[in-house]
Amino acid sequence: MSVDVRFQEAAAVRRTESVPYSHLSVELGHVYAEDFGDGCRDLRRKFARIADWAQAIPALARRGLRPHRQPRISTCFLVDDYFHRFATPREVIPQVQQAAAEHGLVLDYVARESSFARYDDVELARLVVDTLVVEPPRHTTGSRPPLSESGWLSNGKRSPGHADAPAMTLPLPWSPPLQSGDAPHSIFVDIELWSDEPDRRVWACALLASVWQMTRLGVLRHRGQTITQPYQLPPDEPLPTDWDRLPAIVQLNPDATPFCGYRTVTLMDTRYLPVELAVRTILGQVAVPPAVARQVAKRAGSEGLELPDELVDRLSYVFIGE
Repeated sequence: MSVDVRFQEAAAVRRTESVPYSHLSVELGHVYAEDFGDGCRDLRRKFARIADWAQAIPALARRGLRPHRQPRISTCFLVDDYFHRFATPREVIPQVQQAAAEHGLVLDYVARESSFARYDDVELARLVVDTLVVEPPRHTTGSRPPLSESGWLSNGKRSPGHADAPAMTLPLPWSPPLQSGDAPHSIFVDIELWSDEPDRRVWACALLASVWQMTRLGVLRHRGQTITQPYQLPPDEPLPTDWDRLPAIVQLNPDATPFCGYRTVTLMDTRYLPVELAVRTILGQVAVPPAVARQVAKRAGSEGLELPDELVDRLSYVFIGE
């Protein structure tokens, strides 16, 4: 009797899990501890400014859709429980919902920032760092350590650091940093992705925001599986009193369309513009797994949508001044 034995890598047969999509995921702001002083006055003022701009969102969501197609739009907000812990979910989330409702805004989902550093046993921030494809700059000496050691990511060629010139030669001339691409004048960005403290690694806000955007776009996978799925609280289940007991993403509106969107738009204060520049720089160097990229493009194409190949081109922003 002969036995036919075949070996195949598990990755070769691994299934890529799909997620449901809205046409547009709209973030109605980040929520920080300082928003809750003085009876949430600053939070209410923030939503008042956002509400004026949010009126244009349905028209934006219809772009690229077939005529007379009703767009699916989901809204969300992010609470900072990573850098500053304050109050409890049971106190904070209803206040945010009420402040938004006073200006006609419905919040479908809430997410907590710490879950985009680590979710269960998966370090999502590290997962994104591992997908970065960094092009080694030409004509460099290797004196600067790689990204995996330094924690710094740039959008081009850095100005060289100090290097001793060979004996009996002139000092090496200074050269400016150079942005990648064909820009006539460089806008060079150098981003710190993490810092190491004695007891832990602290992931930078820009990196966590990049994980957040990839989650909203539905392109983040771990071994082919989705990681953070929205959790809908049963009507009789109260919000927890501990941030660590709150699921990563909670569905607040039972009638909400899917959390992930083919495209995202983020409405936020102008002070976050530097962070979002860093986010775009990071996402511009992320390699989305081909199976995931094909899956999302196929899903969008079945609805008549043609998505940009570049991840950053699916992101839009409204920066709102005081």
